Amino acid sequence: MKAKAEAMRELSVSAGYWLVCCAWLLTIGPLSGIEGGCGNREAHKCCPGRNNDCLDFSRRRTPCYCDTYCEKTGDCCEDYHAVCQASAAVDCVIGPWGPWSECSSLCGTGSKDRMRQVIVPPRNGGTPCPDLKQRRGCLGDGPLCDTAKEVAKILPNYFKRDFKDPWRRPHMLKREKLPSYCIYFRLKQVGAACHLSFWSSQLARERHVCVECQGDAVGSKKRCQGDGLQGARTFWTAASVAGCQGSWMQESSQENCVCPRHSFIFV
Repeated sequence: MKAKAEAMRELSVSAGYWLVCCAWLLTIGPLSGIEGGCGNREAHKCCPGRNNDCLDFSRRRTPCYCDTYCEKTGDCCEDYHAVCQASAAVDCVIGPWGPWSECSSLCGTGSKDRMRQVIVPPRNGGTPCPDLKQRRGCLGDGPLCDTAKEVAKILPNYFKRDFKDPWRRPHMLKREKLPSYCIYFRLKQVGAACHLSFWSSQLARERHVCVECQGDAVGSKKRCQGDGLQGARTFWTAASVAGCQGSWMQESSQENCVCPRHSFIFV
């Protein structure tokens, strides 16, 4: 009985060993003919950068990669270094910084950029290129910025007066001969108090308005105060409505022009 029990025990151990071997073979698959890895791929054996399509299988039939990024993630195929990095790595080489661009804002806060070019791109896992563009803040302060700082005073165009000086004073006659010009603005900000008056309630954000500079409103600089600067945000206020004020952007101007009805005038 003792010998029989010993034989049964040896048979059980052998069977268990055989089952473990079978399970291992099923896991790794048949060994004959398996040459997985970068060297056995028909096309694009190795890929630059990060490319999830650069996929193959290791000898253990687990996914592995042949792209440069696999060195960082640690999932390269066994033959990756032998196949994909046969030559020495080449680091990125860049040129010097170019000059800074002009400030994006003619007056006030803006930004400027500068760039540099790649002379030698990285290869074979070399050091990647750093940033090629830089940006920093700037403050536009050109010679015309004083004009942009002026605040325009406006009224509806039905305040226009076309009259003759009864005393024919020379300085009044001279001012009457000055032609009018038009400035076209796009409103950017409009104060809440503008709703308190009928005429100022027509001022609405993003609306386009025409403001006329009449000859009798021209100052010593041969223009109306606050007529703005193209491409710069300037400020305005309604002359007869307390608290009605805001900002606008000049889009264009026209000489010898009269704005249409329901427009505005400089005062």
